[in-house]
Amino acid sequence: MPSKRKGIVLAGGYGTRLYPLTVAINKQLLPVYDKPMIYYPISVLMLAGIREILIIALPGDIPKYKNLLGDGSQYGINISYAEQKYPNGLAEALIIGEDFIAGDSVALVLGDNIFYGNDLQNILKSTNQKQEGATVFGYYVEKPQRFGVVEFDEKGKVLSITEKPKNPKSNYAIIGLYFYDNKAVEYAKSLNFSNRGELEITDLNKKYLDKGELDVKLLGRGFSWFDTGTIDALSDASEFIRIIQKRQSMIISALEEIGYNNNWITKEELLKAAKKYIKTPYGKYLEKVAHGDIINSQF
Repeated sequence: MPSKRKGIVLAGGYGTRLYPLTVAINKQLLPVYDKPMIYYPISVLMLAGIREILIIALPGDIPKYKNLLGDGSQYGINISYAEQKYPNGLAEALIIGEDFIAGDSVALVLGDNIFYGNDLQNILKSTNQKQEGATVFGYYVEKPQRFGVVEFDEKGKVLSITEKPKNPKSNYAIIGLYFYDNKAVEYAKSLNFSNRGELEITDLNKKYLDKGELDVKLLGRGFSWFDTGTIDALSDASEFIRIIQKRQSMIISALEEIGYNNNWITKEELLKAAKKYIKTPYGKYLEKVAHGDIINSQF
C-alpha cells in the first residue's frame, strides 16, 4: 500500500530583502492583498490533497503562526510546527521535519511562493499520486541567474540543474514546490554545505537526477508564479491577486473554501468561519460558497 504524503511549508528566514517591512514581522505573515502570504502555499498543499502539514519557522515566529492558524482544524487539516533556528538552506527543512515525515513521501513548498493557473488543482493531485522519485516544477524567467536552472536536451530530457549559474543554459528556473518520495530525508542528510553555507535544494534535486528519478514539469502559458521575497515582487503579487479576484468575483486561496470543497469541513463549519469574518469581503465570500452561490472555484 503506498504511503501517504505529508506537506511542509518552509516559512523561516529573516526576510532581509524586505527590510524595513520585516524587521518586526516574518515575511510570510505580511499581507498579499487580502490575506496573509502563508495562506497561498498552504492552499497549494491542500489542493494537492495533503492534510498533514508542518510549518517550519524561526522560534520567535511560531507563536504568531499558532495564533493565526491554530491546529488547522478549521480548514479540515492538521497543522504542526517546528523550529528552524538559522536559515541553513531549504533542504534542511526535510531534516527538521524527519519525525513529522515519519517515512512517508513529502511535498515541500516555500512560504513566500504563490502559484496560480488553470487546472492547477488537477496538476497538483496527479503529481501527488506519484509515489516514486521526485517531481519539481520549471517556469520561464527573465533572470535565471537568480535561481536553480534546469538544462534540457532537444527532446526535453533533463541534463543538469545548476544553482544560480553565471551563464545559464536555459531560462527555466526550478521554483519553490517540490514533491519527494520517502528517500528525501536520507538524501538530505547526505548533503554537504555549499559555499554559501547552506544545504541546497538544488543539490538534493541533483541526487534524484543522478539516479534517474527526477521529473521536471514545466508550467507554461496560463500559469503565474511569484517569489514574493522583494518589495516589487510583493507589490506585483498583491496587485495580481486583487485584479484576478475583482474580475472573477472569486477569492484565491481561501483555505476554508478548499477544505469545504474537499469535504474536510462541513457546511456548518464553513458558515462559522464566514460569521467570524462577516465584516469583510472574505467572510461574505465564504457565506456565498456555503450557500452554493460559488461552485468549486479552487485555484
